[in-house]
Amino acid sequence: MTRALVIGGGPAGLMAAEVMAQAGLSVTLCEAKPSVGRKFLMAGKSGLNLTKSEPFAPFLAAYEEAQTALRPMLEAFDAQAVQDWAEGLGQEVFTGSTGRVFPRAMKASPLLRAWLARLADCGVTINTRWQWQGWDGDAFAFDTPGGREVVEADVTVLALGGASWRRLGATGAWAPLLAERGVALRDFAPANVGLLVDWSPHMTRHFGAALKGVAWRAGPYTSRGEAVISARGLEGGGIYSVSRGLREGQGLSLDLLPDLQARDVAARLAKPRGKDSQANHLRKRLKLTPAQIALLQEMARPLPQETEALAALLKDLPIAHAGLRPMVEAISTAGGIALDALDAGLMLREVPGVYAAGEMLDWEAPTGGYLINGCLATGHWAGRHAVEWARR
Repeated sequence: MTRALVIGGGPAGLMAAEVMAQAGLSVTLCEAKPSVGRKFLMAGKSGLNLTKSEPFAPFLAAYEEAQTALRPMLEAFDAQAVQDWAEGLGQEVFTGSTGRVFPRAMKASPLLRAWLARLADCGVTINTRWQWQGWDGDAFAFDTPGGREVVEADVTVLALGGASWRRLGATGAWAPLLAERGVALRDFAPANVGLLVDWSPHMTRHFGAALKGVAWRAGPYTSRGEAVISARGLEGGGIYSVSRGLREGQGLSLDLLPDLQARDVAARLAKPRGKDSQANHLRKRLKLTPAQIALLQEMARPLPQETEALAALLKDLPIAHAGLRPMVEAISTAGGIALDALDAGLMLREVPGVYAAGEMLDWEAPTGGYLINGCLATGHWAGRHAVEWARR
């Protein structure tokens, strides 16, 4: 049988292994950590958002400048394909009000167990605690609990992740190994990452409060997602979706009332205040929460008394911050293998017979189902083309 090797046991690697095994290849998967799917399981703690059910055009647009390269892969394994795949593993899915798709179980472990059972039925061998050390001639060298091991393969898929969540296995340590082979790389950078804010003491009582029904902007990136005030700053989907703009040096602003025009806000504020404090007036007239009012005061105290000026501030509140959290705390990373270093089938141009998939590639997308779908789609695509290479 043709020998296929997968290095990396996240969604992209597991999907590539599944495709190759179902095509009749003898597949061995090597994972550096004690178990596979660790970041997948971590994502499941918040419900495991598998994909986004929406028209293909806006779905594809979420991948920004990588959308042209990724388009055939996402067409071949789109949001519906992800749902069909999950249900084929016995995991019913549902679509939330925002289009996000989740397993009915709202966690990753049942899906992963079913997936690993399918891989075992297909004959996939999984070696854990096997740390890839690079090449030994044309073979692949590993540091294992039993010492050094060298594996020869007819075709290989690399799916080693990006450079965030190091404790889950995505260390980026593979980058120098590929650079030695002449593979073009882009520097890693944090994506989908929280924001550091040096709060004043009066914000302490609001730690853990969610900011909902607001809109964030950082340059060309906007989000209607919610964020949470934490002891270290701001986090959550609303911030993650605009973190690229912050990384690129854009300022952050917050629209506290995105469903109202500034003139409508001003009209409500113009109503008599009576003996109410300004904070109570904002609460009564605009339904702002205590956390929203506290954030407004934190960022713009003293607040303007003039109605139009206050309305304008509520619609475009500058958020002062101390930068993004470190890359090791990011949900994902930009950078990695340059897309033009790969052929149309995701094979490394400098290393024939070796494919790459998942977060190793230089693409990024916001949370909300796009990340996992992108990893599954690229793993599926690399696996398909690896089979074609092996058969040739």
